[in-house]
Amino acid sequence: MKLFVLNRKSKEEILVERLKKNDALAQKELYEQNSKKMLSICRSYIEDMHYAEDCMINGFCKVFNHIQKFQSKGSFEGWMRRIMVNECLTFLRANKTLIYVDDVRVANYDEVDDEIEETWLNFNVQEVLDQLSEPYRLVFNLHILEDYSHQEIAEMLNISVSTSKTQLFRAKAKLKEIVLSKKKMTNEKQR
Repeated sequence: MKLFVLNRKSKEEILVERLKKNDALAQKELYEQNSKKMLSICRSYIEDMHYAEDCMINGFCKVFNHIQKFQSKGSFEGWMRRIMVNECLTFLRANKTLIYVDDVRVANYDEVDDEIEETWLNFNVQEVLDQLSEPYRLVFNLHILEDYSHQEIAEMLNISVSTSKTQLFRAKAKLKEIVLSKKKMTNEKQR
């Protein structure tokens, strides 16, 4: 007896096929399913909610306009996420002057991690990230949240690898300062 295995397509694959046919209902479905998550991604790069929403909407337009380029190699959500991040970077380049502190040799870039890791998630992450300067937040997000290497970040932002590392170190140091300050305030309120 032969067993036949049906090749069932996932909901995502079916949705992508519908998107490739310019199905307006599929576009609406994709937007409704993912807009909160994509807005959160945009918000992590852009402090102003209105600009973050603009970037998200532009990002969705690019997803719809370039859906034919999606090869179904890897995650569709990851592909959309990359578009959103690139849209935010384009916005930041066009509308702001990002000033990066020159390269500074720092002995140990990872020494700050351990001290803030335990208390980091006890606070509203977006609120904490908003307190970082834009260059710090940008490099932090690209490296920590998006998992880009320092080489990739350097190429994307037109900075040196050591500047990327310096910005990340300083972002972590500032995050440590913010988190420890918030922790101290929380402890004082509990007394």
